[in-house]
Amino acid sequence: MPRPTPSIDKLNEIKNRIGTPFHLYDGGGIRENARELARAFSWNAGFKEYFAVKAAPTPALIKLLREEGCGADCASLAELKLAAMCGMSGDEIMFSSNVTPECEYQYAMELGAIINLDDLTQVEYLKKCAGIPKKICLRYNPGGEFKMGNFVMGNPGEAKFGMTREQLSEAVALLKKYGAEEFALHTFLASNTTNDDYYPSIASILFETAVELSREHGVKFFMINLSGGIGIPYLPNERKADIAHIGGLVREAFERIMVPAGMGGAAVVSELGRYMTGPFGWLVATAIHRKDTHRHYIGLDACASDLMRPAIYGAYHHITVAGKENEPADHIYDVTGSLCENNDKFAVARELPKIDIGDIVVLHDTGAHGHSMGYNYNGKLRHAEVLLEGGVNHPAKSADLSGTPEFRVIRRAETLDDYFATIKDYV
Repeated sequence: MPRPTPSIDKLNEIKNRIGTPFHLYDGGGIRENARELARAFSWNAGFKEYFAVKAAPTPALIKLLREEGCGADCASLAELKLAAMCGMSGDEIMFSSNVTPECEYQYAMELGAIINLDDLTQVEYLKKCAGIPKKICLRYNPGGEFKMGNFVMGNPGEAKFGMTREQLSEAVALLKKYGAEEFALHTFLASNTTNDDYYPSIASILFETAVELSREHGVKFFMINLSGGIGIPYLPNERKADIAHIGGLVREAFERIMVPAGMGGAAVVSELGRYMTGPFGWLVATAIHRKDTHRHYIGLDACASDLMRPAIYGAYHHITVAGKENEPADHIYDVTGSLCENNDKFAVARELPKIDIGDIVVLHDTGAHGHSMGYNYNGKLRHAEVLLEGGVNHPAKSADLSGTPEFRVIRRAETLDDYFATIKDYV
């Protein structure tokens, strides 16, 4: 079931200070989630979570996760700069990009980040524009369909990311020739899966490929990067991934494949985003309009520019009405925003309690790919982010959301001055 929301008193306290809509995060919940992940992989001395910055590119959240031992997975110049702003450098940063401009490789090298090459042609490109580092990672795409049993998890053969097996071998040979001394391997074959077999399956593929490449070229693999892909249960009755079980299954594969090959010193790392922060965020809005035509509509002061997943994917986000959590869901609404687009709907024909104008409406599981995917269509402004504090030494549990946890604004809302800043000199 979706996590409980903060009390209506706390939501009103924040609303009275900054208005709605706003994105709200549970710092204590994020901390404990990071600790659970670390415990699940504690069998591997080099384990590190490289938080996927694209999921929630907000310094307060990145710093919070860094305090819990996490690094940053970056895919652009801005994300690299965010990691640097949060005090990260060197092996704390993975740079996994594609179609990469020279300046981004150069800055990644300046930071000492671990560079993950997406394509064979990038070997010569990197050598020319920034030089070849001593430690480097390669992204693998095995092609075809990725299946577990009879279920197709993804279609790597249709993905733009990664190298073929033959290209990996050629890349390792070239990089070794150009001075690379240690290698890592990375892949990403599925997205948002709560299937416990996903990580163990891709781990086995990567472990076996690393052993083959090590034997072929006589090189050391210092890291196997399982990337992201572990998702969260957006639907109320969907199961949560069992991270402790997943960690144990990956360990079994590691001890079966890597250890006998003399590669037991390699670090196993992850690049999770949605899993780390997704369940610990809410979009908090106010019902400002009701319309009854062929359907019953409730209009919010938030719109798809605050949370675009329902509009572009038809994605489900659970909705509660603050203070009415225990009332019967005996009304059917389309819950919408105000964009001039018919897909600007957070829910279609959703059973909810009766919603009155002025009610606080809470969308769940927006802690990843929520605010970060915002945009300014129709001149809409991106809204504030708020953190429910937990503190560095927060006890190993989520914040007591029914009580009165402290909060602080960690990103102010955009203003019209922000919106016009890039064009005001050209009017």
